[in-house]
Amino acid sequence: MRVRFAPSPTGALHIGGARTALFNWLLARGSQGALVLRIEDTDRERSTTENVEQILDALRWLELDWDEGPILQSQRAERHHEVLQGLLESGHAYRSTATAEDVKAYKQRHGVQQGFRGERREGDQKEGAVRLKVPNEGATVVHDVIRGDTRFEHMHLDDPVIARSDGSVLYNFAVAVDDLDAGITHVVRGEDHLSNTPKQLLVLEALGAPQPLYAHLPLLHGPDGRKLSKRHGAASVQELREAGFLPEAVRNYLALLGWGADDDATVMSTEELVERFALERVSRNPAQFDETKLRWLNGVYIRALPAPELARRLEELTGREGLAQAARISQEKIQTLADFWPLAGFFYDGVSDDPKARAKWLDENGKKTLAQARAALAETEDFQEQSVQQALDAVQERLGCKPRDIYQPLRVAIAGTAISPGIFESISLLGREETLHRIDQALTKAAS
Repeated sequence: MRVRFAPSPTGALHIGGARTALFNWLLARGSQGALVLRIEDTDRERSTTENVEQILDALRWLELDWDEGPILQSQRAERHHEVLQGLLESGHAYRSTATAEDVKAYKQRHGVQQGFRGERREGDQKEGAVRLKVPNEGATVVHDVIRGDTRFEHMHLDDPVIARSDGSVLYNFAVAVDDLDAGITHVVRGEDHLSNTPKQLLVLEALGAPQPLYAHLPLLHGPDGRKLSKRHGAASVQELREAGFLPEAVRNYLALLGWGADDDATVMSTEELVERFALERVSRNPAQFDETKLRWLNGVYIRALPAPELARRLEELTGREGLAQAARISQEKIQTLADFWPLAGFFYDGVSDDPKARAKWLDENGKKTLAQARAALAETEDFQEQSVQQALDAVQERLGCKPRDIYQPLRVAIAGTAISPGIFESISLLGREETLHRIDQALTKAAS
């Protein structure tokens, strides 16, 4: 099996493109085949070297490697021209100076359902664009592993332009030639490419070349059932990385968009995905990308990480060092790496200020409870988590209050908000001196 991932470098790698890359990668790795990376940069105005690097960077972050490439389509112009000349000489293609108005007038004469057919005219052989001849009879059938057969009647197809008058070839021609030369056996890509497929097959037929097997993946929708876009959250791989998602969790989630294992498993290692993935189980119905579900799955992966590895990734994302202990006590409460700093940044940056939390938890009752907790903590022999818990349990028992009536004023005092990692772990990590200092500051501020 030889597959390819062929993005156009007109922007960042979006989530749909990442899923296409993943499905091709899973097929190649599961079959001991090869994945070819081709950059389809024929759009001269929008294709940039920066966008190419963005795509490569996204694939590396997702840990999707490739066996051949990256091949730049623009660097294959000589080969494209050679094949184009061959089609002109064999009569499978012809020069045409027909304009859009000429095509419109042709269809008015022959009926709008009739595809445009150009004519060779004396003097036109060296001028104009190049069109591929489409047979008048019959049909081109796309054999698709996911969608079944789709039939395109030739009478409805225009003779497609395959090269501009300046000799530069168009997308569908270049793709067909490149797939042929790379020996691609399976073309796995988005459903939006289905309408391009008959044009590419007609090029291959004119060249007497075999057809690859096609698989057009279903579109991605948001939870609201509309086509996936920026309004549904992260739109690109880079945005997922910046939002603190783990590449292994993203791979797992993307694999489930339109595909599922026969036992409906949700959490699967990459090794399991490689072993179990099959095109035959890809649905033809649109798949829903739901960032809430991705967050949940990412949280599962975060909790499964060894604490030192979680700390390493957090330090890489934040550019801060010495996060091991805070990472350990935050691990159960975060779903993404980006959740960490809002939760635990107070250990490093000091107390934040949440006026609503202060008003709610440092009222008269809160101040009294906080003063009692401070006195108990000051007498604690050591500041280990168990000792802190015992001291606060004793205060709760003496006051006959609910745990939150003690824990929440403490959280507001040491963190500035009502949300933190476990209160015993947080106090122990801050240490006696800093904890008592922050409590004193909170009491002073509440009294003023």
